[in-house]
Amino acid sequence: MKIHNAVALVTGANRGIGLAFTRELLARGARKVYAAARDPSSVTLPGVEPLRLDVTKPDDVAAAVARAGDVTLVINNAGIGHVGGFLAADGEEATRRMLETNFFGSLRVSQAFAPALKDNGGGALLNVLSIASWINGGLLAGYSASKSAAWSLTNSLRHELAAQKTQVLALHMAFVDTDLVRALDQPKTSPEEIVRRALDGLEAGLDEVLADEPTRLVKQGLSAAAASYLPQRA
Repeated sequence: MKIHNAVALVTGANRGIGLAFTRELLARGARKVYAAARDPSSVTLPGVEPLRLDVTKPDDVAAAVARAGDVTLVINNAGIGHVGGFLAADGEEATRRMLETNFFGSLRVSQAFAPALKDNGGGALLNVLSIASWINGGLLAGYSASKSAAWSLTNSLRHELAAQKTQVLALHMAFVDTDLVRALDQPKTSPEEIVRRALDGLEAGLDEVLADEPTRLVKQGLSAAAASYLPQRA
């Protein structure tokens, strides 16, 4: 898929990776960019169309489709994280909250916008995933589970949407320098670099982008790299 002249919608577009996506889409000549956020007033980037969208609320999703029915690219970026294990006092509650946003939110948006993508020629769906889709060191337990579920969703959508010629791309990366993991003392890649690699892969027709070296190593099955990369519980 080509970004030039595309009409894109980015969820969680007011900061971090989502903001980097909106900037890069504009730089590559997207005709229109819907910048979706729970609070549209937090979207301040010139040139985009702010859109109210809490992916956990079906009414918000329906209203977004009604307004942005001209989309040719949907980027499921909205996500939340929480540090802690499954056995923590809030382990179940936190995991349910992350699944609701990171998995069910992406499912809800994908279901709602799939008909619009079909009507507009197929287009593309890009899901922002993680190295944590494949490994779980215990410190980000619920987050890893939610990203594993979102990876499975992405793989299924690729098959389900093939008939309408919608490209489905999975974006995996390790830690990115955003608010989500700022407190973790781990090597981080800039969101701008991740986004450039993601959109390069999209335009090249790829199904998957492994956006940094740790992710590529883990995907290759190097368990030693996985064990040394993720922070471990004491």
